[in-house]
Amino acid sequence: MSLSKLDVLGMEGIISNYKRGRHTVHQKHCIVVFSRINTRKEANKLIGRKVVWKSSTGKELKGTVTRAHGNHGAVRAHFKKAGVPGQALGKKVIIVK
Repeated sequence: MSLSKLDVLGMEGIISNYKRGRHTVHQKHCIVVFSRINTRKEANKLIGRKVVWKSSTGKELKGTVTRAHGNHGAVRAHFKKAGVPGQALGKKVIIVK
């Protein structure tokens, strides 16, 4: 599957969890899963893309895809400012740029 620029824009993913270790949780880093991305090679093509999560109040949090996570197409997204609230877990993000 080849990903062109038009195919990627508007693609929806789901925030599955925070990046975490044994004792720490990094709330600015989230693991995002896209349904159409199935391999690490395809996930690497999303690096540098901008993602947006919209809250129920209309607030938008913007993040950047920084690297692949695992071998099945998940990516890590880094959100600036205060990080992503717990209500965002399991919700949709959209690639905007």
